[in-house]
Amino acid sequence: MRLAVIYCVLAGLLATGCSVSKYVPAGESLYVGGNVKVIPDSSAKKDVGDLEDELENLLRPTPNSTIFGFPHKVWLYHVMGEPRKEKGFRNWFRKKFGEPPVYASQRVVSANSEILTGYMNNNGYFRSTATGELREGKNRTAEAYYEAFVKPRYFLNELTFVTKDTINTFNRDFLTTQKQGKGTLLRKGDPYRLEAIEAERRRVDRLLKEKGYYYFNPDYLIAKIDSTIGERKVNVFLEVKPTTSQLALKQYFIRDVYVYADYNSLSPDTMPSQARLSEGLRIVDPERLYRPRIFDDAIGFTRGSMYNSSIHDVSLSRLINLKNFKFVKNRFELVTRSDSAMLDVFYYLTPVQKKSLRAEFSGVTKSNNLAGSQVDLSWSNRNLFRAAEFLRISAIGGIDFQVGGGNAGGGDSLAANDFVRFNVQGELSFPRFIIPFYKPNPAESQSLPQTILTTGYETLNQQGLFTQTSIRGQWGYVWRRNAEVEHSLTPFALNVIRPRNISELFIERIFDSNNPNDLIRYLRILENRLIFEGLYTITYRPTPGLFSKNQFFLSGGIDIAGNIAGLFDKTLGGDDGQLFGIPFEQFARFDGEARYYRDISPSLRWASRFVGGLGIPYGNSKLLPQFKQYFAGGSTGIRAFRARTLGPGAFYADSVTRSIFGNNSFGDIRLELSSELRIKFSSLINGALFVDAGNIWTYGNTEDYGQQAAFSKDFYKQIAVGGGVGLRLDFSFLVFRLDLATPFRKPWYPTLETPKNPWVFNEFNLRDKNWRRENLILNIAVAYPF
Repeated sequence: MRLAVIYCVLAGLLATGCSVSKYVPAGESLYVGGNVKVIPDSSAKKDVGDLEDELENLLRPTPNSTIFGFPHKVWLYHVMGEPRKEKGFRNWFRKKFGEPPVYASQRVVSANSEILTGYMNNNGYFRSTATGELREGKNRTAEAYYEAFVKPRYFLNELTFVTKDTINTFNRDFLTTQKQGKGTLLRKGDPYRLEAIEAERRRVDRLLKEKGYYYFNPDYLIAKIDSTIGERKVNVFLEVKPTTSQLALKQYFIRDVYVYADYNSLSPDTMPSQARLSEGLRIVDPERLYRPRIFDDAIGFTRGSMYNSSIHDVSLSRLINLKNFKFVKNRFELVTRSDSAMLDVFYYLTPVQKKSLRAEFSGVTKSNNLAGSQVDLSWSNRNLFRAAEFLRISAIGGIDFQVGGGNAGGGDSLAANDFVRFNVQGELSFPRFIIPFYKPNPAESQSLPQTILTTGYETLNQQGLFTQTSIRGQWGYVWRRNAEVEHSLTPFALNVIRPRNISELFIERIFDSNNPNDLIRYLRILENRLIFEGLYTITYRPTPGLFSKNQFFLSGGIDIAGNIAGLFDKTLGGDDGQLFGIPFEQFARFDGEARYYRDISPSLRWASRFVGGLGIPYGNSKLLPQFKQYFAGGSTGIRAFRARTLGPGAFYADSVTRSIFGNNSFGDIRLELSSELRIKFSSLINGALFVDAGNIWTYGNTEDYGQQAAFSKDFYKQIAVGGGVGLRLDFSFLVFRLDLATPFRKPWYPTLETPKNPWVFNEFNLRDKNWRRENLILNIAVAYPF
């Protein structure tokens, strides 16, 4: 609010002709930016690509922020005057809302010209040059203009690792790094880049450190370039400098590993000799705050093992991720002998507070266009059994209401799409696998696995309809084999759902409805449900290549319910599809998601996502439980349709059904494709153009929504399409998103009493209030949709 008032005042002042030129000192000009013009040789035109954008991103300094060309922050900085007090209002205002002026300088232009020249030569445009000049503008401003004269680009031909011999152990290890792992980063046919050579030096250094060469570093490597071979090609020769210290060419092994479990509280006279010995670790923990096993699991070094930088990094990462230590410090010390190749390792740990009580009030947004507020009270213990077990007990109460596009149920809607929820939950996690009859090796994972036990009770009241209670518990595991792949396995999850407090008005509306499907859906709401399931998901986030503009994300999951419950049912002799008098669900659900991102330019990114899901009821179930079904629309789905109003298939809820159930359409099959062009206007303001397509369908069930909702060979005729524009405010710690969308294709149109073309471009009418209310959908959310 305060910022809005300030900018409103500013806008009023601008209208009266305010200017910053009167504040610019004599002989100075306000710097408003720079432009680069690339002038390639005739033979270099095909090589320049995005070079102009790359060069412009190197220009310094960054000009002052502007609104419609006016440097508003500079004006605010000057209009407040020099502060008299260091901590006064004026000083605070200038720092918070103002910005010191950036003045043009010929010296800076000359320095930028040298930077541009260096960048081009370092990226294979050998013998290219750049020049620049300042040009005065209106109102005491100046702009920098640069010309880059670009020569043809050079490309890599051959890479050779050079050594004097292969007898020396170090030389052999050095030669093997060329093809180790994914191989060298300097590949034949790639453009010459100094940055790639530096990255190759770091890669070789990392691999040598994984083989015990603790004192080696990238500066001991030198790359010699031969650009005389012709055809704009270069050969690269990588070798170790002859002046390299002998310490760097020696492999090192671990002697002793010391762990100071409470380093800050230890007295100065606490000696390593007071340490407990456990699995080769010397643990200094006089207060016995931790069991030794947690350090045995987290630290990969043992007495006699070879130094390895990967084990070094993984050990630190594991200790940090235990969430028990405020600070984790580590050092290696050379054992003092003239011929020593041994290291002592020291870990200094500063614990965080063991127990904490937290109260939090927050606003929430969800993918189904629900937003609201909640109060979260939680108590936690980070070291319950002295081995970094984390216990959290929480109570959450909140209210959710629908935002974006209004309420499709209409003004007479009984279901207001508002929810009141209360949740009590306990979660206990162990930083290790707890599996009967199996003891995995912690060293197999780059991070410590988690065993997570959860139990909870939740009540959810949909106003005007009914209240639903849920009692649940689960046992699961989360682990990583590397930084790119994460697994999550929940072999046992139990959920008991019971409806209650069915409103009389809701029942009256059901029996007054002429749609028989409404009664079927109502009877299903009354059913108690027991879900005994197992779940598995895998997530793959590959690390992008050094100069790659592409990024991928893949995930998949499977959820199977009812098999164990069915086995118990038969074992107990019932075989009636019930456990403890409650019908249990049987279904299988499969989910997959793929995302692709491409950086077209520094200010332009293309992002796409495909989502697919299939739920198959079987045995004891005719359809999936509603909270396991899919819905379409909403702020992270097909944004041109309100959440839970699209589909399934060509189904469209009539006004009576919507007045009873609200926005409440679900399906067993989901196909969805989204693509958007993200435009960066500034560090704060981003825009987007997007298109979404897809729908949901039922799997064999025609009772709830009719035949037009079932998946068939003509499913592609029932694809909904929508698109729009977006505004995103990136505050670094969160992204506030506004997406305005409209339907392009409505799949239920051909099934109306008077069939229509599903493509609705001919209906666009921004001047029509009713059209705007029905077809302009504003999605308000936090974070990107994908």
